[in-house]
Amino acid sequence: MIGHLDGRVLELQPGLVVLEAGGVGYEVHLPISAHPFLAGRERAALFVHTHVREDQLALYGFPTRRERDTFRLLLSVSGVGPRTALALLSGLTPDELATAVESEQWRRLAAAPGIGKRTAERLIVELKGKLEATARETASPRQDAVSALVNLGYPPRAAEEAVGDLLRSGAEMGLDELLRRALQTLGR
Repeated sequence: MIGHLDGRVLELQPGLVVLEAGGVGYEVHLPISAHPFLAGRERAALFVHTHVREDQLALYGFPTRRERDTFRLLLSVSGVGPRTALALLSGLTPDELATAVESEQWRRLAAAPGIGKRTAERLIVELKGKLEATARETASPRQDAVSALVNLGYPPRAAEEAVGDLLRSGAEMGLDELLRRALQTLGR
C-alpha cells in the first residue's frame, strides 16, 4: 500500500494532482480544499490512502496525516465511500467535521454532496467520540508548528514550506526548535 508520496507536481486540477515520484506519475484524488495548498508548487508531499477494489486502484491524498486519518474513519461508516468522504473533507476541515458530529449538526453534514439526512445521522451515530480522539492522537510537531506560524500572521503556504524544508533536512527537532528555525527562515 502507498501511504505517502513526495514528488514533483506534473499536473494540478481541482480535486486531482499527478505527482511524479521515482519516475512514475501517480494520479491522486484530493479534497478541493487541498488545491490552494498545492497551487504554484513544484514539489509536494501528501499522505495517501490507497483504495483497492476488485476493478480499480485509486489513490486519495491529503496535506496532513489528520485529514487522511479522518478520511479513513469516514470510510468505516456504512454507506460512505471515497467520493462521499472526499466531498465531506472538501467542505469541512477535520475540526469542523468533529464539531458537527459531536454537536449533532446533521444539516451541516448533509450540505456536502452525496450526503442526505439519513447518512448524516449515521455519521453522527458511528463517529461520535472517534473524531475528537483522532484530533488528539495525530497532532504532530509539523502541524503544530505550521498552525503556530499561521496564528502569528504568516501565510499558510509559506509556513508549510518553511516547516517542510526544515523537516526534509533530516535533523530531529522538537516543536520549540522547529518553530525557532522556521521563524529564522521566514524572517529572512
